[in-house]
Amino acid sequence: MTAKPTTVIENLPESIRSWARELGFSDAGITLPDTGIHGERLKSWLAKGYHGEMTYMGDHGDKRYTPTSLVPGTLRVISVRLDYLASPDSPKEALTNREKAYVTRYALGRDYHKLMRKRLATLAKRIDEAVSGHDYRAFVDSAPVLERALAQRAGLGWIGKNNMVIHPKAGSFFFLGEIFTSAPLPVDEPFEADHCGSCSACLDLCPTDAFKGPHLLDARRCISYLTIELKGSIPEELRPLMGNRVFGCDDCQLVCPWNKFSKPTREPDFQPRHGLNNSELAELFMWTEEQFLKRTEGSAIRRTGYEGWLRNLAVGLGNAPSTIPVIEALKKRADYPSDLVREHVQWALRQHGL
Repeated sequence: MTAKPTTVIENLPESIRSWARELGFSDAGITLPDTGIHGERLKSWLAKGYHGEMTYMGDHGDKRYTPTSLVPGTLRVISVRLDYLASPDSPKEALTNREKAYVTRYALGRDYHKLMRKRLATLAKRIDEAVSGHDYRAFVDSAPVLERALAQRAGLGWIGKNNMVIHPKAGSFFFLGEIFTSAPLPVDEPFEADHCGSCSACLDLCPTDAFKGPHLLDARRCISYLTIELKGSIPEELRPLMGNRVFGCDDCQLVCPWNKFSKPTREPDFQPRHGLNNSELAELFMWTEEQFLKRTEGSAIRRTGYEGWLRNLAVGLGNAPSTIPVIEALKKRADYPSDLVREHVQWALRQHGL
């Protein structure tokens, strides 16, 4: 009578992968609740101050790198990935037209958090139906979790020099999510191979030289940090290096040779909305706050707030060609009530000799 549950658990990993794919996930793997050397790397990174204003990265004690401290009783972590790159899309071309706004590809469509969390809950329910009596907690950036470390240890890819999880057949344009469970599931082999080799394109071609070395990012220089996490003034010396990147940055992925294998997403929700993959900087800069809130509803772009959005666009306009639409847009915001926005607009006008 006791053999059946054991047999069910032993055969469950393949079922979990099959259910995950049915739910739209690209892949799934299972690992022990252990982040290996990545906890020490995190502590070293925090000690160097490379996290900038992201103080939450150092909060919660050891819960971020010790899954059993975050969720006591956790025996396994199920890690999933979900591809998000829209097709057709030409992100490299979008970076070459300096009058256009570049938005990181993961933020062009709807925010992925709710979509993934709902599907992870469905996956956990299916597992519970197959082998009941265990606990399940799903996470999608909703708790302190070293998700890339867990994904690597679950066999979903290696962690590249740019700190992204890279799969040899799918590149790195994918989201990650986890289910912590007390079910004693068989685990997958960690992805131990590192296929970056001598390539250093991601490190060498970072627009703001944010990498201090392989696997070592100074977030304070990273465009994603500057346009999303940073709430104050963007350092002047970094502004000209940001180009037309107004929300996030994908350069360290775009130059990665492995992303020629990236899979286009099948998710309608991840397709670009409101033309954000091909919008003029000047046009976006003239959005009212009401328009911003309406057109970014359900979008990750909301994270920067309207003031941050205008700040970022002002920098983009300062780096744009001195065309009539660019200059007129900046002049219309020259007396904007926000000190933060006004400072960046004035800087942008000076870039155009005004």
